[in-house]
Amino acid sequence: MRASYTSAMVVALLEAGVHADYVAGISAGSSNTANYLSRDPARARRSFVEFAADPRFGDLRTFVRGEGMFNARYIYEETGLPDQALPFDFATFRANPARFRVGAFQCSTGRNVWWGRDDVREMHDLMVRVRASSTMPVVMPPVTIDGEVYVDGALGRSGGIPLDIARADGFERFLVVLTRPRGYRKGPSRLDGFYRRHFRRWPAVVDALRKRPHRYNETREELFRLEREGRAYLFVPDSMPVDNGERSVTKLRRSHELGLAQARREMPAIREFLGL
Repeated sequence: MRASYTSAMVVALLEAGVHADYVAGISAGSSNTANYLSRDPARARRSFVEFAADPRFGDLRTFVRGEGMFNARYIYEETGLPDQALPFDFATFRANPARFRVGAFQCSTGRNVWWGRDDVREMHDLMVRVRASSTMPVVMPPVTIDGEVYVDGALGRSGGIPLDIARADGFERFLVVLTRPRGYRKGPSRLDGFYRRHFRRWPAVVDALRKRPHRYNETREELFRLEREGRAYLFVPDSMPVDNGERSVTKLRRSHELGLAQARREMPAIREFLGL
């Protein structure tokens, strides 16, 4: 739900007519990627603001039923259909020529798998991969695609920031949208014992959860170095007023408004960085 703030960047970029020809996203960033490429600023906002009030959004009851604290199948695989809560413009998404990458963590191998246009022929192909990329361990049930089990792409070696795949795809300059203020550092997990019991079938998940704080902090430090060298523009929240489980629409709306004000303020500098 911190994407209530960062989804404002989708809105601001579309308002400014900035259409990147390559986008990569992990976790909530995969939803932002899909909404950006379908050129739908209203859906970008609603996905992380008003939608939290949907009675099927998820709670302890859906968690007990095995559907997740966030009702992931409903959120990602059902609401995008026509006449549902968040209809997705798949035709515009398909017509957009931009390359994209959405990443999720493969439980059996301990590596991120990256999907792109060749993997998406129907809307379900996209949404199940966005769901996999966004599947927070424990809070949401793992997702099976083509016989492999996946959880949140934030467990990968970049700690949730898709710098590695953008580099592998040949890029050297980056516009990066972060979800934490500039001074933030992720601390070590205090749940290692619980994770070992819960994910005993997938030791790679346990190892990745243990390493994630270091990987995340390391990638952020690399990004700040690239920023100093002029090779990255970082959209870093001035503040982050909500946590990742926030359900209050009032608080989420305020978060989005703050993000939009910052994104609009920074848009001239972003356009200059992109050479527009």
